[in-house]
Amino acid sequence: MKGRRSFYMIGDKMNVSDKEVQDIVGNAVTLVPSPFNCQSQRVVLLLGKEHKELWDIVMRTLKKIVPADKFAPTEAKVNSFKAGYGSVLYFDDTATTHSLMEQFPSFKDNFPVWAQQANGMLQYAVWMGLENAGLGVSLQHYNPLIDAEVKKRWNLPESWMLIAEMPFGTPTAQPQPKTSMPVTERMKVFGK
Repeated sequence: MKGRRSFYMIGDKMNVSDKEVQDIVGNAVTLVPSPFNCQSQRVVLLLGKEHKELWDIVMRTLKKIVPADKFAPTEAKVNSFKAGYGSVLYFDDTATTHSLMEQFPSFKDNFPVWAQQANGMLQYAVWMGLENAGLGVSLQHYNPLIDAEVKKRWNLPESWMLIAEMPFGTPTAQPQPKTSMPVTERMKVFGK
């Protein structure tokens, strides 16, 4: 956990096999808990050309809404993600979440929150696994801007709600130093 960082400068020359990456992601999907064991978390793993296509979608989408005279920083950022080898897309299967809302009306308002929490745990578990394998990783949020095109391109169910995109690859530069608030400002302890 101490070594986890957001790597924005990544490349596509991998020392980790596709199978290893698939195993890391698949193990996390299988092992991360979910509320009522609903297992509403969904992932799409994009490698190589499919990963590059995702970031082409992001670029095309942003070109439509970011003024041309201000697009250069956006283009550089998106290209830094595209330079990687793969991306993990995280979704919640809202059909599963809504089914639980109907089955357990007393907890109805909590299920969307719990689904997001379970997805966050999945994202973190995958991040730890990929970084432990020597890869550079970051977490991005271009949803809901890209949702429709992503679902169409990879023929995904309408009930899958995109939550985040996680580009990864070989680190090509170290992240800037990170500062953290003192733990005493963020944690309270009561009792012995």
